[in-house]
Amino acid sequence: MSAVEAEKSGTAPRFTIVSRILHWTMAPMVVVQLIIGVTMIASLTYYPLLLAIHRPLGVAILIFATVRLANRLTHRPPPFLATMGRAERRIATWSEYALYALLLIQPVIGWATLSAARLPVIVVGPLRLPGIAPQNLDLYAMLRECHGVLAFLLFAAFTAHMCAVLFHTLVLRDGLLDRMALWPTKFRAAGQDTQIGS
Repeated sequence: MSAVEAEKSGTAPRFTIVSRILHWTMAPMVVVQLIIGVTMIASLTYYPLLLAIHRPLGVAILIFATVRLANRLTHRPPPFLATMGRAERRIATWSEYALYALLLIQPVIGWATLSAARLPVIVVGPLRLPGIAPQNLDLYAMLRECHGVLAFLLFAAFTAHMCAVLFHTLVLRDGLLDRMALWPTKFRAAGQDTQIGS
């Protein structure tokens, strides 16, 4: 169903249910991880506790990002809404690619950083990940700096994504959020609201 047909029928084109579940499972994980990252820098008191959460959460994000990318490559997303111009569609596409890249690269860089410092990546209990980088203090320093820069880029990309969604939801009211919603939504088309089931 095209975006025009969807608007005429009063229904919003949606991502598959698997895509939506993965999205809403992973989104809070990324938010928590960003908050933990900032808190780790600002508070030395809780650093050990936060690091103990940060490591397995990073592994979980890497796993979910890999599954999401595989799902994205095997399932075509719904068409863009008619309210999005050509330039905005390109920006949305490339920002999606950037988010996927950051969500995949950032945990790997963190893993390599710990490996270079010969620190274990504890997943849960006795389960640990093997090292993926040689022990080297110079390499550790470089990877740690890279990890910090990528964290800022991830925060910027995530914030831009949220701002775009809020703009479409609160200002344009074009039902953009309906495409990814797990809950029953209302899509505004031709001046009338239509209830959409999950």
